[in-house]
Amino acid sequence: MLIHPIDRVSISGSSFDFEIRMIASNSQALRRIKILHTVVWALFVACILGIPIASWRGRYGLAAGLAAIVSGEVFVLLANKWRCPMTRVAARYTDDRRDNFDIYLPEWIARNNKMIFGALYVAGVAYAALRWIHRAH
Repeated sequence: MLIHPIDRVSISGSSFDFEIRMIASNSQALRRIKILHTVVWALFVACILGIPIASWRGRYGLAAGLAAIVSGEVFVLLANKWRCPMTRVAARYTDDRRDNFDIYLPEWIARNNKMIFGALYVAGVAYAALRWIHRAH
């Protein structure tokens, strides 16, 4: 929950001290969510970038596995109206709604994330499919 002046509760006669502790708690929670979100994002980016690399090395099973992992994330996004579930959790701890309020990425990458990495994913899967089809030639 966000802390607003109306949410102040007096503990030992000091509502100000309680509010400061709650804001620090929200800040810590948001920081943890942002760290976790960034790590998960990096793992998906590694999968996306790994698809064409695995294919180039002839490791089509690995490429397919990486593509399946990313497909799972795409289904999660679809089920959540193209929003990461972590964004909804992070929103509980801040009023900030910039494109990168929930993740440690530059704002322009956070804003264009799905377009950039969606295109790389499709291109990587297409490359993998073409390499697999032509592997015997």
